[in-house]
Amino acid sequence: MTWQLRHATRDDVDAIMVLETSIFGNDAWSADMMTRDVANPSCYYLVAFRPDEPGKIVAYAGVLAPPRGLEGDIQTIAVSEAARGRGLGRVLMLTLIAEARKRGARHLFLEVRADNPSAQRLYRRLGFEEIGVRRGYYQPDDVDAIVMRLVIPASEPALTGDTGDTGKENG
Repeated sequence: MTWQLRHATRDDVDAIMVLETSIFGNDAWSADMMTRDVANPSCYYLVAFRPDEPGKIVAYAGVLAPPRGLEGDIQTIAVSEAARGRGLGRVLMLTLIAEARKRGARHLFLEVRADNPSAQRLYRRLGFEEIGVRRGYYQPDDVDAIVMRLVIPASEPALTGDTGDTGKENG
């Protein structure tokens, strides 16, 4: 399946929030939090859609990577149930990694739910390593967060290879 990606804007927040609340329930961000992040120039958010349905967002992802900062943080990533298993999560992550690199980041961090093995697999395949655990990070579910770090390679990774999709990880 072919997807198109574009930079997210404030106009996308309502559609993002439909996915946000349906996928993450208790972990969902508020619309105000999402709006602030999407509008923050230190953040870079993407939305994904099928070329024949540009108004139907099926995934989104964001990274906090201030220009000339040495560190960045994957803020969130979400792929709708219908779009999973086709490599879209990987494409979104690779795009965020490339943007963080372009902004000067050399290390990229994220938190992933301990009960989300598919997301953990994707992140490991992309080169992220586990560096710690935040006990009870995801509330009210009392689920631990695995903290992961990527040392950003000097050159961009290829968009081929293993595929995998993920839910979202709040940062």
